[in-house]
Amino acid sequence: MMREPKTAPCWWPKLAAVVLVAVGAVAWALGPARAQSPAPLPGITSLANPKVRYRVPKKPYVVMERGLIRAVVVDNSAVNDEVLPNHRAGYHGIAHLSHEKRPQNLFVPFYSGLNFEHIHDGTVQSRAALFEPRVDPMQLRVVDRYTVELYQKPTRHWKLESCHRYELLPDGTIQMTMECIPRAKAYRYGYIGLFWASYIHRPESKAIHFWGYSPQENHPHWITATTPSHGVNAVHRARGDQRQFEHQSGFPLPLVFGFSSYRYEEPWYYGVSHGMALLFVFRPQDQVRLTQSPTGGGRTNPAWDFQGFIKPYEVGKLYRLVMRAVYVPYRSPEQMRRLAQKHMKQLAQLP
Repeated sequence: MMREPKTAPCWWPKLAAVVLVAVGAVAWALGPARAQSPAPLPGITSLANPKVRYRVPKKPYVVMERGLIRAVVVDNSAVNDEVLPNHRAGYHGIAHLSHEKRPQNLFVPFYSGLNFEHIHDGTVQSRAALFEPRVDPMQLRVVDRYTVELYQKPTRHWKLESCHRYELLPDGTIQMTMECIPRAKAYRYGYIGLFWASYIHRPESKAIHFWGYSPQENHPHWITATTPSHGVNAVHRARGDQRQFEHQSGFPLPLVFGFSSYRYEEPWYYGVSHGMALLFVFRPQDQVRLTQSPTGGGRTNPAWDFQGFIKPYEVGKLYRLVMRAVYVPYRSPEQMRRLAQKHMKQLAQLP
């Protein structure tokens, strides 16, 4: 029992108190400075926001249509019906993405896009551990007509609890919000590596394009990036990204640390397939690394990817990444940059 100090004035009210409530930090800790900065709002997804109401559908997928876009969100179950023919187990996220101008699926029908592919810490692990998001069960949650989530309880190896929200905005843009909470100190080198993949079905060009720098150049310009083979010249970092992440010799994911000599100036990139452009736009503070593979989805099917790192991390703390995927008829690089900058401004206003 606490007692009043003997020096307290007799007129001091016994019940007077000042209560200070410390709000837990919510941040995507991709660098030391960011890790110390609390986000201004609480959780967004059903992982961390108890006010979110949802239903669990009977099927393992949900069809969303808005504007000119049709998107099908799937969990990591296998599906074979008229909506998702021959869709393979493990490949969750956006299984189908099409536009009124091109009704065919942008993504490889077997696979998907915005697929949460890897959790890692730079150490040599089994394939099951490195591809754990594919393997561990997910729950599909329908929040509303245009908002669907994929929830995954703490995974068996990495003990990472996560929730991906896929929201179809009025103009057909897909906004993906990923929130996660590490539930154990399971990461040897003190960071959590995360990786997302999108498997593109037979584009005419496997290249990706962004506004950035070639070696020894001091002014930004258009970069058309290709990679000769899986994991070679595959990762494009921001101009100021000097972060180092320790990893073991023989680490089996060559896409994670297969750096190119290019640097990007603005956090976005796009690729073109059959007259349509897929544009990925990120928040600067999330410090993503743009990544590509010429054969990630098969010999004719590149993977247009991205990855992030949480360092340092705290057990029980919520982390967040927000990005947008825009699928539109392609006209010019200038069109893409204007569109990317518009979405960058909008993303900057989000927590």
